[in-house]
Amino acid sequence: MDHDNMHNMPPPSSSMMNNGSMNGGGGDHHKMMLMHMTFFWGKNTEVLFSGWPGTSSGMYALCIIFVFFLAVLTEWLAHSSLLRGTSGDTANAASGLVQTAVYTLRTGLSYLVMLAVMSFNAGVFIAALAGHAIGFMLFGSRTFRNPSGDRETKDLLPASGCAC
Repeated sequence: MDHDNMHNMPPPSSSMMNNGSMNGGGGDHHKMMLMHMTFFWGKNTEVLFSGWPGTSSGMYALCIIFVFFLAVLTEWLAHSSLLRGTSGDTANAASGLVQTAVYTLRTGLSYLVMLAVMSFNAGVFIAALAGHAIGFMLFGSRTFRNPSGDRETKDLLPASGCAC
């Protein structure tokens, strides 16, 4: 596309408008929300909430830490004994409700991590990967596990923190 003829492009669709109002009270009140569709580096991004973390590098660092710990928490829940249960608790309704609540929480947290990664910010992506890796190393792998309480290897991979 010729960059000199960009003024001939059609107007943006209403789904691309930042405030989402459909009243025709002048085009200057609408701000275009440009969303990255490829990975980029930078602290000026929006992750999970409108305007967060903003343009402050301190808030961006907090965002990175938040996504990291969200991924670690997801892995902890995925490998938690609350989710697996014990053989004596299989007929207990309260145990089933706890397992369902933990599973639902883990799935919701997994989707939050996924939505954060969909900001296409490379730092957020790396923080999510690192969080899942550290979480799996701490809670799912044999690295920090007592050898007497070890599960079989086939049980490790299906309990992944990803809800996808």
